[in-house]
Amino acid sequence: MALRIAIIGGGLGGLTAALFLKRARHQTTVYEQAPALHEVGAGIIVPPNMVRPFRRPGLAERFADFAVRLEFSWEFRRREDGRVISVTPMDEECEQLYGAPCYVAHRADLRTFLRRELPDDSIRLDHRLIRVTRSDDEVELAFVDRSGRESRVTADVAIGADGIHSVVRDHVVPTIEPRFSGLCAFRCLVPASEAPKMARRPVQTLWLGPGRHFVHYPISSGRFVNLVAIAPAGNWWTESWTEDGQVSDLLREFKSWDDRLRQLIVSATETKRWALYDREPLQRWTRGRITLLGDAAHAMLPFLAQGAAQATEDAAALADCLEAADDGSVGAALQCYEDLRRPWANLILIGSRGREIRNHLPDGHEQERRDEELAAGDPLRQSAWLYR
Repeated sequence: MALRIAIIGGGLGGLTAALFLKRARHQTTVYEQAPALHEVGAGIIVPPNMVRPFRRPGLAERFADFAVRLEFSWEFRRREDGRVISVTPMDEECEQLYGAPCYVAHRADLRTFLRRELPDDSIRLDHRLIRVTRSDDEVELAFVDRSGRESRVTADVAIGADGIHSVVRDHVVPTIEPRFSGLCAFRCLVPASEAPKMARRPVQTLWLGPGRHFVHYPISSGRFVNLVAIAPAGNWWTESWTEDGQVSDLLREFKSWDDRLRQLIVSATETKRWALYDREPLQRWTRGRITLLGDAAHAMLPFLAQGAAQATEDAAALADCLEAADDGSVGAALQCYEDLRRPWANLILIGSRGREIRNHLPDGHEQERRDEELAAGDPLRQSAWLYR
């Protein structure tokens, strides 16, 4: 039986869920509050556990059309001279172990890819959710557009894929206050032609230093280098991906680091900056015919690069659980989805905490011991718990 499914939120998680649910032949519609689908200039890691679910609809191979396939991942370097501490190969052994390769991509390229796989009429823009009414048989959703005009739809299932500030989540669990990490992130893009050679390699590189770390990798088929810098937030409390920062502030945070890193920073013409928050693990994701997905369910810090990957796993599991559901078994199917996904996603959420402490150790004995442990470990096997 084809269910009427309403997905609130047109981000990567919402579009992926729509794609998988459409292929399961459900009547799926995405409701997005923005007047257009667009992404800020930011890169994203597409790890093996995010690639694998796209193999079933035959789409994983097409990532190579817009993404960069990594040859090495988690390349840790010292901040003062760029000395390599440890590196994880992403070769044939990796693909056999993890079941898929690892890519890096521009979020906008990935979103465009997903959008093109969906029918035009499956996405409704300029729909801001203002009210949810539940009953045993259906969910009624009320929206308002920019002109103030209200509209209503009914669905058999409502999925909250509306991000860290989820409106739907408040209809499933009591309001969850954000937890501030004390850190902020700078993000910017540099044309590859302006970047140092070492930053153009198909490698995800992490520079470690006291109180901060810096990540870079190529995206958009190698045309740009994506920069992500984590530093103390100070008075910067704004939790928004679209808030403008200052390149001069970014450079100041890393003024004593390797010359190549500073060259990369000064090649940027603009940066976004936002404070890093997460939420406590939720004790439930589902209430009646409403469930949560992605950041709405498990908003996490970015230090394991698993936010979008976990949303993709959510989407795949949800589609599987609803595939054979009919109107009388929706509740059981949604609970099955939650039982499969919530324990694992919460584990990743908790695992994302505290990594900044290890990454940001001051120079000295503990830092040297960390570097020795990274160098002596088997990085391929260390990543297996995430990627397998």
